[in-house]
Amino acid sequence: MTTATPSADRTVEPFDAVDVIRTKRDGGRLSDEQIDWVVDAYTRGVVAEEQMAALAMAILLRGMERAEISRWTNAMIASGERMDFSALRHPTADKHSTGGVGDKITLPLAPLVAVFDVAVPQLSGRGLGHTGGTLDKLEAIPGWRASLTNDEMMRQLDEVGAVICAAGSGLAPADKKLYALRDVTGTVEAIPLIASSIMSKKIAEGTASLVLDVKTGAGAFMREESDARELARTMVDLGTDAGVRTVALLTDMSAPLGRTVGNALEVRESVEVLAGGGPADVVELTVALAREMLTAAGRPDVDVEAALRDGRAMDVWRRMIRAQGGDPEAPLPQAAHTAEIRADRAGVVRSLDALKVGVAGWRLGAGRSRPGESVQAGAGVEILRHVGETVAAGDVLAVLHTDTPERFARAQEAIDGAWDLAPEGTELLPRRIVRDRIA
Repeated sequence: MTTATPSADRTVEPFDAVDVIRTKRDGGRLSDEQIDWVVDAYTRGVVAEEQMAALAMAILLRGMERAEISRWTNAMIASGERMDFSALRHPTADKHSTGGVGDKITLPLAPLVAVFDVAVPQLSGRGLGHTGGTLDKLEAIPGWRASLTNDEMMRQLDEVGAVICAAGSGLAPADKKLYALRDVTGTVEAIPLIASSIMSKKIAEGTASLVLDVKTGAGAFMREESDARELARTMVDLGTDAGVRTVALLTDMSAPLGRTVGNALEVRESVEVLAGGGPADVVELTVALAREMLTAAGRPDVDVEAALRDGRAMDVWRRMIRAQGGDPEAPLPQAAHTAEIRADRAGVVRSLDALKVGVAGWRLGAGRSRPGESVQAGAGVEILRHVGETVAAGDVLAVLHTDTPERFARAQEAIDGAWDLAPEGTELLPRRIVRDRIA
């Protein structure tokens, strides 16, 4: 009789994926060891895609306790590298937005905060669907490049004070793999996984303080305020547990931010804000987030608005763009074709559906349907009548921009009904951009 011996090169795993799935499926709490193992084993390919899909669905349905989410986030961070900004001369502060329509806030915000000797390492992403991407917007500037080495980023932070660039592939690689899986398995909405996805990357970036812009409303990922509030609370707790000073603002995304949706269009509007003008809602949110970032970084008593009025924020913007190969004075791309959306009756704009406007911009070519797809720099929607403004019959409500006029029909279909007009003279409550602060 012979006895089989295990192969010397075969690793014996300490857990079985099915047992981990069953634990969460039945409402149990995953142990620290189970979480560490399943995230690592999935990254290594030991846990199969279908097994992680089942676990993600169990988490969606059963939820996670705070300690579980914190451990899961730490395991995601441990799958890759961590950045360290301790050698910089100035404290660091970062901002993350959950995304929306016309959300160009990062563009004026980073140079504005940097005016006050706070370093802003803003690692950003690209747009997908109706929500725009910061890197896509900035790539509308001739010559600007998104990819920097760590050394280039550190040098720019030291010399300019602000950098907006693509995140390296080494940060939380487990998240990149899991995010793609969630996208095709109906588990994107799991708040523990959303929170750990965002916070694993932000904590791995190494910033000392973080301000979260968590949006709610028609154009937001979290349409319901209760869900947005839960996500904000979860992320603030994760940051706090990791030793990062973290605060969240719950902000309105029922209507688009500002008057432009699209890449070059939003850059133009951001420059207007840096020049001391721009739409009131964009200025309000930029200033509110800047104050939070500066307070968290130990600069609570500075005059933020003055830095927009007197040109200091614009000076940092120009240096930031030039440092990444861009020409801040170059003309921005313009779409070859435009079409107008006109009002069929008079009234006052009671609401403007952010999702409808965002989908129209996407269909015009400003966004992408799948990762890697190209976008049009000049495409998008220019809003001429916003919430609270009076409209006469025949007035132009918006101008659509695209290089491919065959896109107009579907964009017009998407934006149809976006403007809700109340009778003239109707008193409307002012729009609250910042709904709450969660710390």
